[in-house]
Amino acid sequence: MASLWAMVWAVLPPRLEDFNLEFNRMEEGSLVFLLRQTVELLYEGRDLAECLQLSQTIIDFSWEKLNTGTWREVDKEWRRVYSHGCLLKAVCLCKEETAVREAIKTCDMGLLMGAAILDNILLKLIKVLQSHDAAGKRPLEDAASPQGSSRKRPTVALPLTPEIRSGTAVPRERCPSLEHFRAQYLIPQKPVILEGIVDHWPAVRDRKWSVEYIRDIAGCRTVPVELGARYTDDEWTQTLMTVGEFIDKYIVDQAQPGPVGYLAQHQLFEQIPELRQDIDIPDYCCLGDGDEDEITINAWFGPMGTVSPLHQDPQHNFLTQVVGRKYIRLYSPAQTAKLHPHPTQLLHNTSQVDVERPDLASFPEFGSAVYQECILGPGEVLFIPVQHWHYVRALNTSFSVSFWWA
Repeated sequence: MASLWAMVWAVLPPRLEDFNLEFNRMEEGSLVFLLRQTVELLYEGRDLAECLQLSQTIIDFSWEKLNTGTWREVDKEWRRVYSHGCLLKAVCLCKEETAVREAIKTCDMGLLMGAAILDNILLKLIKVLQSHDAAGKRPLEDAASPQGSSRKRPTVALPLTPEIRSGTAVPRERCPSLEHFRAQYLIPQKPVILEGIVDHWPAVRDRKWSVEYIRDIAGCRTVPVELGARYTDDEWTQTLMTVGEFIDKYIVDQAQPGPVGYLAQHQLFEQIPELRQDIDIPDYCCLGDGDEDEITINAWFGPMGTVSPLHQDPQHNFLTQVVGRKYIRLYSPAQTAKLHPHPTQLLHNTSQVDVERPDLASFPEFGSAVYQECILGPGEVLFIPVQHWHYVRALNTSFSVSFWWA
């Protein structure tokens, strides 16, 4: 087998002049000069320690630029510079095979915060590094051993599986035609559960997405994780950790129900294309006005008890359950006044009411709000029309995929 160093070099452009370092609108000429100097050091096989130090300087400087304003205001050129810095640092780290995990994390940071460069070279480099990362694939039984299970969860007082009354149940359809779906649900903006339309997904058909499978293909990958029962709580925050660490802390080690960690992000399928290969965009999205590349695909992976507060989204949503079950309650936009949205602009799309334990003394109108509800199981897809309010609680370990489309 070829050495790791040789395999890494096979991913890089073959010649120094093939390493594209052209930047438009880049005013920091000294930083571009530093970037070129770092690439020359790498390709000429000179001081790798200096190359590593310079690449870290590039990362640190561009990181400050990425965090000077809102994400939309950040010039994409700075994201490209950041990704180049991450690439160069990761390559230097690969000279020492003991630093492979740090190199993978560095590439992931480039994927999360940077922009695609050199034909998605960071993804190609990660694939090489993962093949050498045997230490990152730890058996699930070890993670669940008594020595590692000191974390406890508070007991949730809510019923595990709410009873769905016949008058409130979301209707179900099995593989309706596009015309039928459009006429009966899309145009009148009515929720419906679609059955049978994702049975062909490898994630559903082969039941691939077990905790063991997720750990096996993504355990060493760094991802953003939400900490807290729900995003409206004061203690809610976000952090970065590997998928393996997330599984250990918040999935395997969940001795008692009660969520504290949730993996929810829209970049996961770009960052880990092996997962993207297991799913497809539902055909019904073609009824929208946008193109396929405008559809946002989100991943939602978390333990039993994880809650998404009652909120609404600006696009249609096909919420697809792959692993586990979720209780979902929906309210039409006509009920908005009774749902008491937060008065602040930041949370104007989120209700102040705790749906399953409402404070009716403070929010008396909520008790008369009309709703629909369902329990969504593996292989089922819930159509949530644009601006429909929805509350979601995981009844057990759950992995869902949502498709936002217009």
